[in-house]
This record gives sequence, C-alpha cells and structure tokens, in this order.
Amino acid sequence: MCDLKFEEVNAKDVKSREAKLKDYWNEIDLLEETFKTREDACEYVIYDGPPTANGKPGIHHVIARTLKDMTSRYKNMRGYKVLKKAGWDTHGLPVEIEVEKELGFHDKNDIEEFGIEKFNQLCKQSVWKYSDMWQDMSKRMAYLYDMDHPYVTMDNDYIETEWWLLDKAFKNGYIYEGAKVMPYCPRCGTGLASHEVAQGYEMDKTITLTVRFKKKDSDNEYFLAWTTTPWTLPSNLALAVNPDLDYVKVFDKEDDCYYYMAKSLMEKLMDKRDYDLVEEVKGVDLELMEYEQLMPYVKTQPGKAFKVILADYVSAEDGTGIVHIAPAFGEDDYQACRKYDLDFVQPVDLEGKFTETPWKGEFVFDTNESIWRHLQEEGKVFAKETMEHNYPHCWRCHTPLIYYARPSWYIEMSKFSSKMAENNQTVSWYPQTIGDKRFGNWLENVKDWAISRSRYWGTPLNIWRCECGHTDTVASRADLKKRAIEDITDDIELHRPYVDNVHIKCDKCGGEMTRVPDVMDVWFDSGAMPFAQLHYPFENKELFENGYYPADFISEGIDQTRGWFYSLMAISTITMGKAPYKNVLVNDLVVDKNGQKMSKSKGNTLDPFALFDKYGADAVRFYSLYVSPAWMQTKFDEKGLVEVKNNFFRTFENVYNFFSLYAGTDGLTLADIKSFEGVEKDGIDRWLYSRLNSLIKSYYEEMEKFEYNKVVHEISDFVVEDLSNWYIRRNRKRFWSQELTESKKSVYKTTYDVLLSLTKLIAPITPFLAEEIFQKLTGEKTVHTQLLPEADESLIDTKLEDDMDLVRKIVNLGRASREKESIKVRQPLSKIIVDGSYKDRLEKLLPLIKEELNVKDVDFEDDLSDFMDYFLKPDFRVVGRIFQSKVNDFAKYLASTDAKEFIGKVNEGPVKVEIGGEKFEVTKDYLDIRITAKEGFDVEIDGNVFVILDTEITEDLKDEGYAREFISKIQNLRKDSGFEVTDRINISYEADSDLAKSLDKFGEEIKKETLADKLEKVQLDTEAIELNDKEIKISLERL
Repeated sequence: MCDLKFEEVNAKDVKSREAKLKDYWNEIDLLEETFKTREDACEYVIYDGPPTANGKPGIHHVIARTLKDMTSRYKNMRGYKVLKKAGWDTHGLPVEIEVEKELGFHDKNDIEEFGIEKFNQLCKQSVWKYSDMWQDMSKRMAYLYDMDHPYVTMDNDYIETEWWLLDKAFKNGYIYEGAKVMPYCPRCGTGLASHEVAQGYEMDKTITLTVRFKKKDSDNEYFLAWTTTPWTLPSNLALAVNPDLDYVKVFDKEDDCYYYMAKSLMEKLMDKRDYDLVEEVKGVDLELMEYEQLMPYVKTQPGKAFKVILADYVSAEDGTGIVHIAPAFGEDDYQACRKYDLDFVQPVDLEGKFTETPWKGEFVFDTNESIWRHLQEEGKVFAKETMEHNYPHCWRCHTPLIYYARPSWYIEMSKFSSKMAENNQTVSWYPQTIGDKRFGNWLENVKDWAISRSRYWGTPLNIWRCECGHTDTVASRADLKKRAIEDITDDIELHRPYVDNVHIKCDKCGGEMTRVPDVMDVWFDSGAMPFAQLHYPFENKELFENGYYPADFISEGIDQTRGWFYSLMAISTITMGKAPYKNVLVNDLVVDKNGQKMSKSKGNTLDPFALFDKYGADAVRFYSLYVSPAWMQTKFDEKGLVEVKNNFFRTFENVYNFFSLYAGTDGLTLADIKSFEGVEKDGIDRWLYSRLNSLIKSYYEEMEKFEYNKVVHEISDFVVEDLSNWYIRRNRKRFWSQELTESKKSVYKTTYDVLLSLTKLIAPITPFLAEEIFQKLTGEKTVHTQLLPEADESLIDTKLEDDMDLVRKIVNLGRASREKESIKVRQPLSKIIVDGSYKDRLEKLLPLIKEELNVKDVDFEDDLSDFMDYFLKPDFRVVGRIFQSKVNDFAKYLASTDAKEFIGKVNEGPVKVEIGGEKFEVTKDYLDIRITAKEGFDVEIDGNVFVILDTEITEDLKDEGYAREFISKIQNLRKDSGFEVTDRINISYEADSDLAKSLDKFGEEIKKETLADKLEKVQLDTEAIELNDKEIKISLERL
C-alpha cells in the first residue's frame, strides 16, 4: 500500500457512505476481527441490559447504545478482549398487554377463557414485533455487539438457570410465602415489588376528607381523622395515634360537640371556628378508647375492631394527627392491627371492585366522590379538600395501584441489606452520587422482594406445593424429569401451561405436588442475566467463573437504579456474595430542546432513522455525547445536531480533503509521506505535535472516568480550533509552495500524523468517519482493530503551548479591535503594542502575530498606560452597603483623583481614604475601572492581556490594502471559475488611476500570489465590483 494515493472524501452523501462501510464490516466480520486480534489479551466484560423488542426503538435507545458501544470499542482499542453479549427481554406484562389489546381483552378472565397455551403462543410471537427495527437501528449506528446470537429470556436454557438460582435461594431458606399488604395493579392482576412501584409515580387530583368518628358511649365527642383515599373508609377498623404526641380535646361552639386532634394542628383545623380548649392529653392516654363504626357495611368480630391504637409512624405534619386504619390496604395498617389482634376485612376483589357496601361492583377509585356525599349526608364530614399528590401507578399500564393484602412469594432481601450496601462500596458509580445516595439509600432500606406474579407469560415459578402444606423447588429440567409423576421429555418447554401439567411426588407425605401457578417478576429475568446468558452452571462454568463474572462495566438509564441495577445486585449478593459489576455509568433522560419529556402526543419525538438518513449515525452519536454529560438530561435539539455536523464533521473532512488535494497536486503517495520521517520541524509543527500529545494524554484520563462529554469537546476544539483554524490556515502557504522544501515535507508529515492519530481517537465515538479516513490514509483493513496511540511525553512542550495560547489571545484581541474600528484584516496597519513582559515569550512567534493581524510590527512597552486613559467609578453593587450615604462622595473622590496612579496603588493592596470625615479601606473590587485608548489607537483587554492597535492608515498602507483585497478577489474568481490550484492565468482589470497606481505598485506580489503571468489595465465590458472604497472590473484568462 506504499503507492497509496490519498483519495478525496465525498462529504455530502453521508447515508450511502455509512451504508457502504456497514456492508464492508459485515463482509469482513468486524466483530470477529476484534476477537481474533485480541486472542490472548486481558478480558474486559460488559453486560448489556436487555430491551424488549415489542416496542419501537427511540432516540433514547440510540444514546444508551452509544455509551455502551463507545466503551466497548475504546477498551478493545486499548488492547482488551471485550466480552459482551446482546440480549432480549421477552417476558412480562408489556407483552401480555400488547396481545390483550390485539385480542380486545379487558381482564384475566378473557385470557383464561381464550386459553393460556394459545395466549402465550401469541405472546411469544409478539415479542419479536419490532426486532427487525431494533436490528436495523443497531446496525445503522454501528452497535458492535453480537445481535445474531443474543441471550433471550424466554429460552429454555435461560429459564433453567433462573430455576437453579431460585432453587439455591429456596434451599438456603431465603424464600418464603407471606400474606403481606403489597402494591397491586387491579388492571394487570398482579402485585409489584418496591423497585417497580418507584418507577410509576404520577401526579393525581384527589379529594381528601377529615372525618368525624363518634366516640363510643358519648353523645357529642368525635375523633377527627384525615384520609386521601376515601374508598378505604368502609374498611376502617381502627384509629392510630402517636403515643408521644400531645393531643387536645376542644369544644366547637358552632357544632356543639367535642373533637380530639393533635395539639400542633389545632389552630389550623379550627381556623375560623369558635372553640374552647378543654383538655390536653398524651397519645398514650387515648389507647384502647372505642368509637362507633363509621360505615356499617362490613361485619367484624365483636371486640376486634373500632379502637384507638398506638403507632410510632403517626405524625402531626399534616391531617389531624389521628390516622384512619384499614389493615387490608396498607402494610403499616396491617402490622399495627396484628399487634392488637384486631380483625381483618377486605371488601374489595382482585379487580379493585367492591364486593360489599352500597358500591358493590364499582372500581374503588371511582367511588371517592359518592362516599364523600354519603358521609356528608350523614353529617360525618368535618372538612373536604381537593389536592394534587404524587400517587403510585402501575409502570406498565398506568392504572392507580391499590395496597392489597394477598399471598405472595418473597425473597427475604431485608436480611441482605447490609451485605448489599457493603458490596455497593466496591462499585465505582458515574456519577458517584447515584451510587452513594439514590442507590445506596435504597439498599439500606430495602424491603423483601415479591417475586411472584399472578400472570401467564413469564418464567414459571419453580415451586411445587402438596396438599399436606409441604413446598419444594425444582432446580433443572433433569431434576423435573427425574421427579415428575408424568412421563415428560428432556426438552419440555418451561412455560405455562406445559409445566402446570407436571406433578411431582411429595417427599413428606407421598402425595402429589402441583406447581404454584405464579410466574416470576420480570426483573428476576433481567437480574439473572450474568448467569443465564451463559446457561450457568449447566454450561460454560469455567468461562463464567474465570471471565464473564463480574462485569467490568454496565450502563443504563437512571430509571434502572431500582430496576436492573438492583435486581443484578440482589441476585448476585444472595448467590455469589459479591457485586455483579465494577463500574456503572448512569445516563439520564432524553428530553426535547425545552427540557420537556418526549411524547407522541406533544409532537416532540425524534425518529432516529430519519436523523441517521439526514445527518449520519456518526453525527447523532457524537452530538448525544457533546450536548451534556451522560448523567445529566440530554436536551436533544436538531439545530444543535446541525451545528455539530457543520463544525466538527465538516471541519475534519475539509482538513483531510485539503491534505489530499495538495498531496495529489504534488503527486505524493503514502510512501512519500513515510519517507519524510525525521525531517526538521518548524516551530508551529512542534506546537501541533505537543497539542496532539496533550490531547491524547487528557483523552485517556477522561475516558477512564467515563467523562465522554469532556472527551468529545476536547477533540472537537482540537480539530476546529487547533488543527483547522490555526495550524492549517496558518500553513496554507507552505502547502502552496512550488518546491518540495524541507518545510513543506514537515507540514505534510505533521498533518498526516495528526489526522492518522485522530482517526484512532475518534474511532470509538464516530466509527464510520474514522474508518473511512483511516482507510484513505493507510489502505489498511480497519481502524477498529488498531491500538490507540500513546501519548509521547517527549513531544509535549507546555511552554510552547502556553506561548502559542498567548499568541492566539493577542490575535483574537487584535481582530476584535479591527472589527470594532471597522478595519478589514486585509488592510495592513503599522503595529500593535503589547506588554513588554511578553517579549521573551513571543520573540520567535512574532511572524505569526504580524501575519495574522496584518501589521508591520509588534512593539513591546513596559508601561501601556501611556496609550490609554483611565476612568474610575464606584462599583455600586459592592460599595453601596459599605459607604451607604457617603457613596456619592466616594464617586466624586474617584472622579477627582489620578486614576492611573490610584489603580497602581490599589493593585498592590488596600488603599486608605477619608470620605466625609470617615476612613475607609478601598480594594480593587470596589472599583469600576473604565479604560479607553487615546486618539489614533484602540485597546482590547482579556484578563491581564492588553492589545493596543495603531489605527492610523498611511497612504502606503492604504495602497497595500487595495492590493491585498485585489488578491482576495482574484482567488475567489479562480475558485468560482473552476480553475485548478496549479492553473496559470492572465489578469485584466479596469479601475481609476489612483487604484491602478496602487495595484501597479504591488504588481509582482499580486502575480506571485495568484499564479498570474500578466497583470494589465484595460477597458472591460463586465460588471463592476467593490474593492474597499472603490469599484473595479476584473477578467481572468486561464492559460
């Protein structure tokens, strides 16, 4: 490939360019190449959180996959063999709900009538509804994971591992059946684990009631209790008070009755009422007082209900300080009533409908209004309000949850709270606050995990029960076949209804055991993936124990903190005793440009495929990293994407095309570029090598901390500002040189080396662009199996970088000064003046400053104040509170003092002054310093850097300005006419005598710069154009 010529990049047709490379990667099997080239390398393990393929992929999935893919590619190019496996989450209610919608079903009864077998077959098909779209998205964005051999949670092998995990937990005594009050979705017909509840909070409007509970054996005494769920009032069995709180008994003169309430809430509750405080008591003094049943529709055992009980969790933050207790619909209520051996009533069925009361058959949340009216008519309502509160909803179907007492199977995770917290300390979180606070606090207060679901399409719970009460678990397919009473095959499908029909012999009584009909929580599916993806321990035992566990890296959205991140940690802790991952990168939500959540109803969603087609997958990947750190909300704005496309991508492609154009013009091949090794470098070349190696050094520091946002910003700044706007622009004349001088060889070699290094650095981020330009630079197979470049410390010259930064700052200030004075850059000026302390630093770089600012000289002055006038005013935001009434006197003092001298003093330290007979110490922050240039000059300031521009334009400078502007017009005309950069031309022009005289004065320079053989003044029949303050006609002839 040494005779390789550098072909141009077609910067326009990005869609076909990326498609061509995608096909090429398939052809060479790039994923396999990354494994083959790292055969004996150290391993780096990544777990891929399984998405569900029965929903369409969105822009948030592109961003999440960019983070994973970038990490994988980076580690591979650092020399690791990256172990990773894509997966699919195929069980659960989202799949069932999709099928229910298609069939027009409304509840579980419809499924039972239809048949579980037929229903689950449809679920199995529905799982892959959008799989092709997911595959296409992944390939379009160059997601380098094995999508053809994924782990699938509904596969028998996967389920068998889950059975092994649950069997291990059961045999260790970690699983129990309990009748706990748990969050329950009446629409889906299943309970939810605490980490699922955390994902479904929504704002709801509800009515709240403060209700009068009549004290037993009293004519006019009432306990006031407050509730946000009026539908639970028919199930009331007790009232709870805090034993340590102060309570009062007040007489309401208008109602002519007595009310009990918390003392601290008395004024709020009795506001605008005429009342007397009758008695103060502690909560403990109210214990076991009795009251009359509020709504006599549910029967209770005598003496087992309607008592005041004590509960530490009762507070006086809101309500009345007295809590209405319905044990069937609250875990705290349930436990409090159990303590007092009170009754249990549950007049609500599994569909969330009343089974008794006048509202029988109605959904409980629909009865709040009518219950209020009923109580109001009976005179039992003290107050009613409407409030908006954050209430838990089902994360799948968005139905409000009810807290419902029912049997469920639990893993006793509360026993492992401290162990999980300890394991979490071994994990590096990005950002760490998520691990310490959000996740850490969750682990410290973790509840037992309700793992059973009364549904159909899921991993069947591998628990069998005998009529004698004995329960046992089955660990594998072989175990099931061995113990089955029926004759079953080795490959029995481990789904309902097939496993429902298998019975095993009870080893306690010899009876027949039947499988518990529940399925597992889908979070157990996903949390089991470290084990189940390899069918451990039935296969790949050594691979799992010596390679695939634990993961070095995982990354998902912040909503997985109490989802996948937790289920992974929970299963790993009870099974292996340690954390399943070492590093966790958490990405926040993707929102629109205004910070609003994306939704179809709002019309603010973005189609990732349309973005790929329009801008390229690389640009979408780069922008998603560029706009904000992963752990902050990504405000995705298409205008920002366009800006990134225009800045970074267009600049990078233009720099490469500039290099290839002149290399082609000079007939240079790869062999020629390589032969320039060792050529003497110019100062600006050494600077670019230094900047490149500083970038590489910073690149590794930030990549290892997953600071991807910083990485892309640093790369973009380097390409746009350092490489393009400074190095290439500053060195165009070296490329234009007719002779292949040592300097020209150096600029070619420097540009080539930098471009080659950049293709490797951006390969994990923008795989298409990196591959295309790498191949054009080297002719080699792929960039994606290369090793990343190492930083060469010997090439880093921080002093040179600092000095060049100073040069660029001076140039920027000089340009700003020209712009303010409306003087074009092509108009030469005599000089700029800068601080004399910079002389040694800038001496070797003066030609850069002169050429950039088009000035004849750079003067160094020790005292720049001779060119400036100073004006002092008080900074009123600072001094107002200090000088108060004397602030105007201070202003007069500053106006009358020698501003230059005073600034000099205050720079050395506080200055004592006397204002109106009072002494003050004035520091620099008291002053508003205004600086203006003296006549004939302009001044620009950035921090401590001052640039003074001499704005006087002499006749000679004016003539040269015409010539420079004329050269620019010629170059643009050459380009617009389609001339090659090497074409010789003749120039004809028509202008007035003064302008002609100016151009003639610089005729030789004009011809040299424009490759002209002749420069003639003639009469032309063409349209005149502006040339500074004059007009001119120009005609070019290509020779």
